[in-house]
Amino acid sequence: MDDPSPTRILTRILILGGSTEASALAIVLAGDERFDVVLSLAGATRSPRPQPVPVRRGGFGGASGLAEFLRAEAVDLLIDATHPFAARMSGHAVEAAALAGLPLLRIERPAWVAGEGDRWTPVPDMESAARALGGALGGASGETPRRVLLTVGQKELAPFCDTPWHRYVIRSIDPPDPASLPPHATFLPGAGPFTVEAERRLLREHAIEVIVTKNSGGLATVAKLEAARELGLPVVMVARPALPPAETATDSSGALRWVLARHEALRGA
Repeated sequence: MDDPSPTRILTRILILGGSTEASALAIVLAGDERFDVVLSLAGATRSPRPQPVPVRRGGFGGASGLAEFLRAEAVDLLIDATHPFAARMSGHAVEAAALAGLPLLRIERPAWVAGEGDRWTPVPDMESAARALGGALGGASGETPRRVLLTVGQKELAPFCDTPWHRYVIRSIDPPDPASLPPHATFLPGAGPFTVEAERRLLREHAIEVIVTKNSGGLATVAKLEAARELGLPVVMVARPALPPAETATDSSGALRWVLARHEALRGA
């Protein structure tokens, strides 16, 4: 974030990324000479997609470290566009914005909602999801083996190691640590968006009997839910974590309107 001039005519924005909305907002802001934008990525994805703005990778050292970064870089606006399940980072964003005295916006895409024909089992966390596979969905036997599609990310597999009688197909952007995999697991690399046709084919080819997924919302990965509905498959749906209160927008368009309004207020336009 190089200072463009002594008068600081640009509005400096830090976007905490990790979502499609973050990238979409960065694309729009990149071509606008009124803004100096940096996109922060946690570094969890080994080969992230190219971005149209400067990218910062890695953590900040908690809320206090983020607040110090905001002050040191003279950031004007903070946007939390992390994944809906990045609860710790969202909490740090709220605290850091308060410490630094900055406006904060969270982009919070709507959650998926079950519709007619869906067979969802809502659960609060991954441990409950693993238990649901052998409990509520397991019939008379709590250890009925099932073929399970896991789309929960590469870092939340530990609970499923405690239900090793199932056979798992694990899809994530990057391959998981082999030591974290349950027995009899198959890894499939993949990043959305996916089509319903491709998801239907995957479910049939791997004889999937149940899907476990996070309620991430959005269009990029919703196709698996549509395919599951068509095939009559049950879905164990992990609920989103609770986040601290913050001003929100549901998409990048709403975030852009917020940025423009804040810019005008800051620059007296």
